[in-house]
Amino acid sequence: MPAILSLEQQGKLHDSWLSERAKTVLPMLMSREGVAMWIIISREYNEDPVLKTMLPSKWMGARRTTMLVIYDDGEGSELETLACARYDVGDVFKKAWDPEKQPDQWAALREIIEERNPDRIAVNRSEDFGLADGISSWHYDKLRETLPEHLRSRLISGEKLAIGWLETRLPSEMTVYRQVMGVAHTIIAEAFSNKVITPGVTTTDDVVWYMRERANKLGLGIWFHPTVDVQRAENQELYAFSGRPDATVIMPGDLLHCDYGITYCGLNTDTQHNAYVLKPGETEAPDYLVRAFGKGMRTMDILTEQFENGRTGNELLARALVQGKDEGLRPTIYTHPIGYHGHGAGPTVGLWDQQEGVPVRGDYPLHPNTAYSIELNTKVRIDAWDKDIRMMMEEDGFWDGEKFRYIDGRQTELYLVR
Repeated sequence: MPAILSLEQQGKLHDSWLSERAKTVLPMLMSREGVAMWIIISREYNEDPVLKTMLPSKWMGARRTTMLVIYDDGEGSELETLACARYDVGDVFKKAWDPEKQPDQWAALREIIEERNPDRIAVNRSEDFGLADGISSWHYDKLRETLPEHLRSRLISGEKLAIGWLETRLPSEMTVYRQVMGVAHTIIAEAFSNKVITPGVTTTDDVVWYMRERANKLGLGIWFHPTVDVQRAENQELYAFSGRPDATVIMPGDLLHCDYGITYCGLNTDTQHNAYVLKPGETEAPDYLVRAFGKGMRTMDILTEQFENGRTGNELLARALVQGKDEGLRPTIYTHPIGYHGHGAGPTVGLWDQQEGVPVRGDYPLHPNTAYSIELNTKVRIDAWDKDIRMMMEEDGFWDGEKFRYIDGRQTELYLVR
């Protein structure tokens, strides 16, 4: 098990990343999208997903009404990162409101905007991307009411800024991400071992709760309830993706599968691994399951080989499905970005029930320095069982703009439970 950082260490890490991102990611995004000003407004307990990632580590959320203003004068100067607040918001956003001179916070915001006179003012409103739709209806209406007409007409969606901010990873973040993934992989390896599983006694739900408790004891978050399921030769159909598998006693000869994700250092993991429960006298998994596992790995390779800057999620999906079927596979792809959120900001590469493409979210392009959960399955006929199985796999990786790599490697062979 990799060492777990203390809360203080995690806080210092968060703040150093925030400072670095403000100096590198923000200027790149403002220039790339041609936006002069980006305004983020939230109230306590109703925080914009973007704002939550811009707050310092010692802030658990917005305070009263928190207003952040990012301004690019377009002349090559450093960005202004301002807080229309009574105090600095951490080290990045500096206080730009004096309540003694201007008691009305909204009027103070108007003055900040008027003084800079930006040609485009982005706010986090989006029809299709929930993570980019963080401004409340009331705040948006109040902002429009506050601004004079010539500035009101300059309001635009900050959708691409929000997605870009959330999806872009720093080199320093990726160094830690490998440790985060290492923790998740270690918990899964423990869960799929005789430390946890006694065949004929342990149920799939027992393993699910072990995985939750293990993370909890380490002080880590869980962003979804895990899944552990069984595929076996007799009397079992493939469960529907729209439901959860029932609790099952784990038996020799079972093919086990889990779906598990932790939150640590503000980063999320999402992993699906597979194990085989040995029958008496067996020392390795049957060849037909090893071959099926290899087909799943090949499906992952086919998808990641399609990665290229500017290709949309729908293009990646279509190319991978065509090549997979040409190679005799039966793939279903539902890959998603990952990072600050488990189902993160960026291009959606298929949904389990939308293999023809995903409108809008699937049309977003691939950018460098972004992370993805390569999630998919391929159906494989198992003659020995006289049925199809799904070889379901998921592993988190990073696209640096030139090549794709798995953050902490990937499962290359089935775990064996004795």
